[in-house]
Amino acid sequence: MPGDKKQVALTFDDGPVPEVTPWVLKLLKEENIKACFFCVGENVKRHPEVYRQILANGHQVGNHTFNHLQGLKTKDEDFFANIEKAAKYVDSRFMRPPHGWMRKSQYRKLVEKYQVVMWDLISRDYITKVSPDAVVSNVMNFVRPGSIIIFHDSVKAQKNLKPALPVVIKKLKQKGYQFTLLPEEG
Repeated sequence: MPGDKKQVALTFDDGPVPEVTPWVLKLLKEENIKACFFCVGENVKRHPEVYRQILANGHQVGNHTFNHLQGLKTKDEDFFANIEKAAKYVDSRFMRPPHGWMRKSQYRKLVEKYQVVMWDLISRDYITKVSPDAVVSNVMNFVRPGSIIIFHDSVKAQKNLKPALPVVIKKLKQKGYQFTLLPEEG
C-alpha cells in the first residue's frame, strides 16, 4: 500500500471458522477497525453464517483457494480450478495465494481476473512454538506506514492470535497508526 500515511491494513487468512472468526469480528467492531479476510472456500461452504457475518460487518473478503492449495506444489490447471471453485463461495476480486507461493505463469493468469494481494508483515501467529509476546514483537518491530499485516483466523493460530491481536491494535493506535481497507485497483 502507499506508505505516505501512517496507516496499515489488517488481513486474516484461512477462515472463516466459528471457533475464531466471530471473536475477531467482535474485537474489530469494538476497535472500529475494518479488515480483509482471505477466506478458504471450503471453510465458507462449511460455515456460511460466519462468512455472512464478515460481510455484514463491512469487511472485505478475498479468495484464498478452495482447499488452501500452494501454487508451487500444484499444476497450473488444478490451481486455477481450485481458485474458481472458491470463487463460487467467495465473491471478490482480491486473491491471495496460500503461503504466497505461486509460479510466474500462475501469477500472469491470475492478474487477468484478480487483484493479487501479498503482504510485507506476517505476524507468525500460526507457529505454535512462538509465544503471543513474540507475535506482538514481530509486528511492532517491522511495521511501517503502508504495511499489510497478516494474522490468521484459524483454530491453529488462536493460541497466539487471541492474546496478541488486542495488544498489537492498542500499540499501533498508540503509535498513531490508522487502520484501512485494502485499496481496490481499477
